[in-house]
Amino acid sequence: MKNFFAAFVLIFLFGFKGFTQTYITRNGNISFSSHTALEDVEAENNEAASVLNAATGDLEFKVAVKSFHFKKTAMEDHFNDDDYMASEKYPKAGFKGKITNISSVNFSKDGVYNVSVTGDLTIRDVTKPISADGTITVKGGNITVASTFTIKRKEYNVIGEAFVQKKIGEDIQITVNCAYEKQ
Repeated sequence: MKNFFAAFVLIFLFGFKGFTQTYITRNGNISFSSHTALEDVEAENNEAASVLNAATGDLEFKVAVKSFHFKKTAMEDHFNDDDYMASEKYPKAGFKGKITNISSVNFSKDGVYNVSVTGDLTIRDVTKPISADGTITVKGGNITVASTFTIKRKEYNVIGEAFVQKKIGEDIQITVNCAYEKQ
C-alpha cells in the first residue's frame, strides 16, 4: 500500500505536466492602424509573448512597445515619445483575460472555433476592461488565435502633439494573430 501511494504521488506530480493544456508563443503578431483623410498610421510587432491555458481559457499577452515598427521612421520615433506611448516610462503593453466560451473549442479536433474574450487591456498608464470576438484555429495540432477589435486612443492617454491630432484617428484598430506551441 505504501508503494502504491508513493507511485501515485510520483505519477501525479511528474505526470501531471503531460496533461497540461498550456500553449505559448514568443513571436506573436500584433498590429494596429488608424485612418484619417490626412494619413494612415500602421505599425506591426512580431515579438508579442502570449500564454493560453486551454483548460481554463486564461489568456495573457505582453508586448514591448519599442518593438512596433512603422513604414516611416519618423512615425516610429514619434510613437515612442512622451506625447504618444512614452515607451521609456511604459515599456510594455499587455492584456490579461479569459476566453469566456473555451468549452466550445475542441483542441484535439481540426476546425475554426469562434470565441469571445474579456479582460483588461493595459496601454501606457491605463488599464481598461475590453471584450472582443476572435477565432481559434486548430489544424494538425497547431493552434492559431486571431482577433480584430477597436479602442479609443485617448482613453489610454495616447494624445500626441496638437499639430498632428488630425493625422491620427480617434479609433485604433488592433489585430492579433498568434501561432502557439504546446508546452
